[in-house]
Amino acid sequence: MADGEHGGELRTAPSSERAPHIGTAILPKDGFENPGMPAHRDRITDADPAQAKRTERILVALFVFSALASIFAVVAYFVWPISREDISTVRANNMFLGIGIALAMLAIGIGTVAWSKYLMADHEMAEARHPGKGSPATRSRAVEVFAQANEESGFSRRKLFRNSLIGALVAMPLPGIVLFRDLYNGNNPDPVQALSHTMWEEGTRLVRDPTGTPIRAADVTYGSAFHVIPDGLIDLEHHMLEEKAKAVVLLMRLPADQLNEREDRAGWSYDGIVAYSKVCTHVGCPVALYEQQTHHLLCPCHQSQFDVKNHCEVIFGPAGRPLPQLPIAVDDEGYLIAQSDFTEPVGPSFWERRHDYNV
Repeated sequence: MADGEHGGELRTAPSSERAPHIGTAILPKDGFENPGMPAHRDRITDADPAQAKRTERILVALFVFSALASIFAVVAYFVWPISREDISTVRANNMFLGIGIALAMLAIGIGTVAWSKYLMADHEMAEARHPGKGSPATRSRAVEVFAQANEESGFSRRKLFRNSLIGALVAMPLPGIVLFRDLYNGNNPDPVQALSHTMWEEGTRLVRDPTGTPIRAADVTYGSAFHVIPDGLIDLEHHMLEEKAKAVVLLMRLPADQLNEREDRAGWSYDGIVAYSKVCTHVGCPVALYEQQTHHLLCPCHQSQFDVKNHCEVIFGPAGRPLPQLPIAVDDEGYLIAQSDFTEPVGPSFWERRHDYNV
């Protein structure tokens, strides 16, 4: 007994009255008993050693097949190479390479699942939860458990099975390693030279893409935009797409008094008509959206914007430099022609790009 704050007696409730409510108790009062494990049933491989041996041979065959499939993928990479002249070779290369990798992964997956299902020790167990940090005795027991697992799985005892599994795992990454060969650029043209020169040259007519129709200066109205390629491009028998990817141009006409031309580029336009590379200097997407009122070009991939009035300088977005300008003129028949090739590499910026261009 004890005196309360207001003079009354302070009673201590009996322990039965102080028991926590079932909803807040850490250990519920009405906990259930452990029902135990169901009766164990032996597998066929447990009751018949001959069947276990046959199953092991099947799994060895799966692992050997997985290794052979990985080797097939490596061989297929070279037997069905990709040819620049025949785009259908990409389909054959990808198909056979993919078949080899898929079969290798499928066989090793089926084999490991079947291993655990039919050959590993099959017994039920339940383990109560315990604090995360184990005692020295617990950690010592963990070492014993690993040793026991090794014995029950038969990994050390079944040498042929183990070696075939190891062989399949070793062969598995080989196709991926071989694919790194594609990163080697020694068999390809020098990217600096490839991007520094296009089909444009002095006197080449500007023609519409894709019809190949020549463009008269009188046909280019204010606010219009023409998708342009060099004359003769559509007649190429080889590498037409590669040449087009570098030479595509966007042609526009602005009021001549709105063009802010530098002195060294004063003769690159004709009566307000200007031509710029259509290939974005960020990652090479087509800059094909032209805003007539502001005379801005927009790249739809990453929203880089270029100001046509000021030599297509970058006014927004991740592009690192202006679009290259194609110098143009008009021939005796009134058709637009190129004065020369681009004076700088087209496309995305790169480390090897020279810095002495007039940009």
